[in-house]
Amino acid sequence: MKKLTVKEILKCKGIRKLSEVYTHNPLEAEACELAGIDMIVSSEVNDIQGIRNAAKNTFLTVGLPYGLYINKNHIVKRSFELLKMGADAIYCPQGLSLIKAITDEGIPVVGHSGFIPYKSTLYGGFKAFGKTSIEAQKIYDQCQMLRDAGVFAIEIEIVPYQVAEFIAKNIDIFMIGMGSGTGCDAQYLFAEDILGYNTGHIPRHAKVYSDVGKDYKRIKDKSIEAFKMFDKDVKDQKYPSKEHDINISGTELKSFTNKIKP
Repeated sequence: MKKLTVKEILKCKGIRKLSEVYTHNPLEAEACELAGIDMIVSSEVNDIQGIRNAAKNTFLTVGLPYGLYINKNHIVKRSFELLKMGADAIYCPQGLSLIKAITDEGIPVVGHSGFIPYKSTLYGGFKAFGKTSIEAQKIYDQCQMLRDAGVFAIEIEIVPYQVAEFIAKNIDIFMIGMGSGTGCDAQYLFAEDILGYNTGHIPRHAKVYSDVGKDYKRIKDKSIEAFKMFDKDVKDQKYPSKEHDINISGTELKSFTNKIKP
């Protein structure tokens, strides 16, 4: 599997759909690569170096946490650091001026439009956005401004499929859909929804393909049992036992202890 470039991703627009998964750890990243997922996403708060090493041939976008970087120098510096760690693109949730500061350096950036979770209060809570002509116009205008700021792709989230399809056809950058219909250029889901271990609210747009949650619980229960056994062995002085000990000859031990003056 050959890792996609930004140029190749853009060439896929209107030709073939791409898949994208948010991964939390190297295990999920490696599984995505082995499965042939085109692109993966993770946050800088996760083990980015481990994720990069686990999925060396998969396009990796690393997200900057909202509100953490609030000036141009800081956000550009961090973006370059993430590129050195193996990121292929930066997801930037900040305003247009900070996005442009990154793109002006030639760093590939993914923007966000439609419903944006960390701004949910502006939309009246966790619900779809773009169901009126005024809201749809706002999304279209925002996507235009993001394009003008230099992003190569936009995540468009929980938007009526007709609106997302119209925008994807009329704005010449790559549109990554989450809960926004098949008209987008790529489809994006979180690993916990795909794998079935999401213990919170399961979004309407999510599709569960496995039941890894039960496996995780079984592993957790077995881990707790093993840790308890280890703890008991330590307290009962049953671990370590002779089979775990490293030995030193009597001669060498005597030579050592004779040199030490209490």
